[in-house]
Amino acid sequence: MPIKVISIFFLSTMLILWGCGKSGNNQPDEKQKNESEEKSGIKSIDDFVDNMKEVQKNMEEGKKHEVVDFRELKALLPESIGDLKRKNAQGEKNSTMGFTISHAEADYDNEDGSQNINIDITDMTGASGLAGLAAWGWTMAEIDKETETGYEKTTKYKGHKAYEKYDNQYQDGSIEVLVSGRYMVSVQGNNVPMELVKNAMDEIDIGKLEAMKEAGAISE
Repeated sequence: MPIKVISIFFLSTMLILWGCGKSGNNQPDEKQKNESEEKSGIKSIDDFVDNMKEVQKNMEEGKKHEVVDFRELKALLPESIGDLKRKNAQGEKNSTMGFTISHAEADYDNEDGSQNINIDITDMTGASGLAGLAAWGWTMAEIDKETETGYEKTTKYKGHKAYEKYDNQYQDGSIEVLVSGRYMVSVQGNNVPMELVKNAMDEIDIGKLEAMKEAGAISE
């Protein structure tokens, strides 16, 4: 997606969220604000703006680094998660629209294939600015939402900003963690309890990713 289009998208989103928190006379209306937050799950437009600035800054600093070899990311994928065995593992490095990402992923299934977990680890350091934010809009917001069947929220995982959601009806859930403003670790589970999704995240060596924060540094 072109940078111009992404910029327009996020500008529009900000204006919509801002409008939801305003009344007709341009003065804050607490009832409208609370209703808007309840529907969207986004706590505050101020949080949205502050987080967008922070994450964009991290992305722009990523221009000083090259993405790591996807094989290093692939080595972090566990062999199994509880009774679910790794069925395949793959990785690649892609360049498109002026930026580069490196990622590795694996699928884990039980014996009859009724349960599945997918793990994806992506080095986003080459995806600078708003282009890097497009796929993970939650990094710019504070979300806390519950429904009759599930929830979604931004949280912290080992000191890093994270986002989790779960649907109790279908037993589908996910956790995404932004490590050191560079690596996105995503765990998606289908027909599994949320506990197993979290266990899968625990199997990934987040500390090693932290240690790789400056990997691929480019001398100026």
